[in-house]
Amino acid sequence: MQDTLLREGASDATDPLILASLAGEYNADIVERLNEEDGEEAARLVRHLPLDRAIQVFDQPELREGGEIIELLPRDLALQILKGMSADRAAEIMRRIDPDLRAELLTALEPEPAQTLRGLLAHPPHSAGSIMTTEYVSMPPDATVAETLRHIREVERTRETVYAIYLVDPKTRKLTQAVSLRRLITGEPDQPILALAPDRKPVTVSPTTDREEVARLISRHDLLAAPVVDEKGHLLGIVTVDDVVDAILAESEEDVQKFGGVEAFDQPYLDVGFFEMIRKRAGWLCILFLGEMLTASAMQHFADELEKAVVLSLFIPLLMSSGGNSGSQATSLLIRALALGQIRLRDWWRVALREIPTGLTLGLLLGAIGVARIALWQKLGIYDYGEHWVLVALTVAFGLIGIVTFGSLAGSMLPFILQRLRFDPANASAPFVATLVDVSGLVIYFSVALIFLRGTLL
Repeated sequence: MQDTLLREGASDATDPLILASLAGEYNADIVERLNEEDGEEAARLVRHLPLDRAIQVFDQPELREGGEIIELLPRDLALQILKGMSADRAAEIMRRIDPDLRAELLTALEPEPAQTLRGLLAHPPHSAGSIMTTEYVSMPPDATVAETLRHIREVERTRETVYAIYLVDPKTRKLTQAVSLRRLITGEPDQPILALAPDRKPVTVSPTTDREEVARLISRHDLLAAPVVDEKGHLLGIVTVDDVVDAILAESEEDVQKFGGVEAFDQPYLDVGFFEMIRKRAGWLCILFLGEMLTASAMQHFADELEKAVVLSLFIPLLMSSGGNSGSQATSLLIRALALGQIRLRDWWRVALREIPTGLTLGLLLGAIGVARIALWQKLGIYDYGEHWVLVALTVAFGLIGIVTFGSLAGSMLPFILQRLRFDPANASAPFVATLVDVSGLVIYFSVALIFLRGTLL
């Protein structure tokens, strides 16, 4: 636990130049400056900010080390900032600090914000409950338009957003309807707000719904916010479109890292420690290395064929990379389609029927280029592939057809298999697919070579 946090009333003399420069900057500029500083300096700069400005800065999702800065601030100031922040953003920062310190801060907070934060922290990461805000506007179904507008004016400063008004039964606390702000301002003052609600039920999500699914629902129904309800229909909070955008950007960053065969980082690249970097990268690298050992075993198995026809070894990198590239293309397309809900697990056979002819066609195209290249090199005297160069060219062509087809099929099926096993399909990364195709591709290549070259080179 940080000693600086426990120092009551810790402060330093205010530098007028620093204060003046910070006061004239936008919140986003202050966040960028804090991100460039180490924790101690960032905390010192925050102490120079007026409280309301510090709260606004911490409410910015772009602030990367908010948890570390909170740890380094005097406890009174840290508590005031957490109390003034939006609940969802405060919960996100609380997840990043030491558990003992988190418990101490929750105990020191006032009962209402502490209870709200405990509720948000109880939800699993990456769920709707973990990114929702409890600061929404609700009214009883029998309220009028005038009463609702008056209530909005009274509570507007304490609400993160006012995209819609949620009609909640005062007795059961169940969500009955949602009325957009646009519909509200077009109503007559004495008109019941329920009369402005659409005929259909509001689109809702549960607190355990994955944030990517929430993003799909918001996009599909063109919403600005999605209400979060429990199994009994009680309104717990709302997930706003800006929260979803932040979440999807984080998910995209994780997926990009997984595509490269790396565990997702929680911090920017330059902030990751050396041993953490090794731990995140070594696991997949070792798995891929063990997989590539099978490639060596396959080459050992065909060692006699290689000795008899050394010319075959010239095309091994070409064929393996083509198969890996084809598989990586298919994997990337399928992972994206699964993430967007464009396909389901039950569609695997449709994908297979689509990828087999696609792989055959791509293999034929690459095979034709391979044959043309061998013929051109042979005729121009650039390289002599021997008297059986036509058979070598056919071996390369049909090898490419088989390997590219297998790569496309394997790359498209791996995401389905991983999702069926409840793993993240993003783990079907390009290196993993390439390793699989390397091993199987050698078997395909030399099997084709035995067909075309038996009795001649083999």
